[in-house]
Amino acid sequence: MLKLFNTLGKKIETFSPADREVVDIFTCGPSVYQRAHIGNFRTFLFEDILVRYLMYSGYKVQRGMSLTDVEDKAIREADARKTTLRLLTGKNIKEFLQESALLHIRPPDFLPRASGNVERAVDIIRQLLDKKIAYWYRGSVYFDPLKFPGFGRLYGLDMSKWPEKKRRFHQDTYPGIQWNLGDFILWHGGRSGVTNTWDTKIGVGRPSWNIQDPSMICRYFNKTLSIYCGGIDNLYRHHDYNLAILESVRPFLMARYWLHGHHLYVNGKKMSKSRGNIYYTDTLLRKGFSFNEIRFFLIYNHYRERLDYTDEKMQAVAVPLRSFREGVAAIEGRAAKKASYDAPLALALRKAFISAMDNDLDVKGAFDGVHRLLCDVDAESLKAGDAAAVVRELKEMDEVLRVFF
Repeated sequence: MLKLFNTLGKKIETFSPADREVVDIFTCGPSVYQRAHIGNFRTFLFEDILVRYLMYSGYKVQRGMSLTDVEDKAIREADARKTTLRLLTGKNIKEFLQESALLHIRPPDFLPRASGNVERAVDIIRQLLDKKIAYWYRGSVYFDPLKFPGFGRLYGLDMSKWPEKKRRFHQDTYPGIQWNLGDFILWHGGRSGVTNTWDTKIGVGRPSWNIQDPSMICRYFNKTLSIYCGGIDNLYRHHDYNLAILESVRPFLMARYWLHGHHLYVNGKKMSKSRGNIYYTDTLLRKGFSFNEIRFFLIYNHYRERLDYTDEKMQAVAVPLRSFREGVAAIEGRAAKKASYDAPLALALRKAFISAMDNDLDVKGAFDGVHRLLCDVDAESLKAGDAAAVVRELKEMDEVLRVFF
């Protein structure tokens, strides 16, 4: 039975989907003001493993992912580059999708852009205004967390430390990992003639980052999500904001399970432009690694643990994978067209894989367990039917990992 660490509750729980017919998943996609780096792709790859393993386990999965193409950072970046927001974000979205395909990330069923869901954001804001949970202030709209019972429960926020004096936070995002104890913005009021605004039922302006995911979720999922995913940085502010917004306007839970992936560092330090250590996929390609090896490095360590990239650590993961693939190719060359029904090695491989993956998506345990079973196998000693059974099992597993063949 699949067990997952649920951030909501802070414990390992046996997975039970909100809907028996289909597992609905929504994930925070990229903020496309810049090109996605390997740290971003680590998050999207853990989510890809989740989706693929659920399908391997027999579930029907329906997944949405947001594209944040309207926000403060994107507008500033477009202005700095003397281009339009649409051209900037369009180029970054195209590159993101191309690199995702090369990393074998399964395309989401729904991939909405924030810019295409402004009116849905406005509809939610109007409901929040009617309920007195949100309010106007100097032409913009803010959400009052004190009007939502249980605010901060996903993170585990201590609301006794909430300041008595009214505070408002006007930006879409803030640097660092900390909480803004105050009211957060839902709508940036604007004026006619200003770029990157919309003329809507509540006036001219644009939706804040924090209401964009709720607007896109409402478009495709009118029920409790089974799983909501994102990076651990979103556990500060953003995901509790999303939860409070949606559960204020809908009479059911936003999601049953919340999964968060940890950061990737480079040589022990957080990636940043000032340090000059932002790594992209082509950074690693130039070092002689393949997309398969990049994918494997980013999924091999547990998604809830911080991962540190160094060339040495990358090499230490890539070399065993190359050796493993050679062994698999030898077994494939031995395989008959028809597989044996109950080949002991094939059954042992499946058991080892499932046992590890059911333990909160332990990819390292799954790969190492399969590797141990195969490392001493002489392909020529296998019966052709047994070799075919092993290949069949490995190909089914590789629908999850996508690194074996």
